Amino acid sequence: MTTETAKEPWGRHKKIERNIAVLGVLAFAVVTIGGLVEIAPLFWIDNTIEKVEGVRPYTPLEQAGRDIYVREGCYVCHSQMIRPFRDEVERYGHYSLAAESMYDHPFQWGSKRTGPDLARVGLKYSDEWHVQHLKNPQGVVPESVMPQYAFLAEHDLKIGDPAARLTALYRVGVPYTATDIKKATDDLKSQADPMADNADLQKRYPKAQVRDFDGNPDRLTEMDALVAYLQVLGTMVDVNAPAAQEVLAKEKGR
Repeated sequence: MTTETAKEPWGRHKKIERNIAVLGVLAFAVVTIGGLVEIAPLFWIDNTIEKVEGVRPYTPLEQAGRDIYVREGCYVCHSQMIRPFRDEVERYGHYSLAAESMYDHPFQWGSKRTGPDLARVGLKYSDEWHVQHLKNPQGVVPESVMPQYAFLAEHDLKIGDPAARLTALYRVGVPYTATDIKKATDDLKSQADPMADNADLQKRYPKAQVRDFDGNPDRLTEMDALVAYLQVLGTMVDVNAPAAQEVLAKEKGR
């Protein structure tokens, strides 16, 4: 093989690089083919996320708390995505499953952590701890740079139309039932009222926590909603159960 023959393919490549029109057409062709290979299969499968037993939509109160969480920008400093690294798992708990965020609109993943990841913060602390931490973070964690949210305990929870909120989520794929939507307003109020009959609520929303969350049973506040949301994070799926372990094994094998 001569030197000229060996260099010929590279010579052709240089010609393509110097011709912007040809380079543009070829680059477009490569991107198009790659895009089709990646995107086209999605039109023939029902879901890209493997469902996990226990995952359910948020209750109206939890969803209201989630809306407050987003409104106040909590996601800017706290991610909800524990990555499968030893240091993260030992600090925050079992790594996050994709199915745990399948009903989040928008999801709260991210990688920016000024504060700790909250994917499994549910039931890790008491309601009282959360209330005091939100009111005065530095009184609980002196080195904290978190702003104070004491005003949440002073603001009554006002949701214009909880049923409309659930209807909007239903339209983007969250499996709320007609009963869930019809009873949205009643569910919103009763979850924070331990004296109410919540049997039907807990049947439709397994593991829903029913109690006064902010320490003031006479009012339904934004603090109630936010604490209810924080306390449910990471509690829906039992990652130590046999069924969950089977799913985790499948994910590891991919």
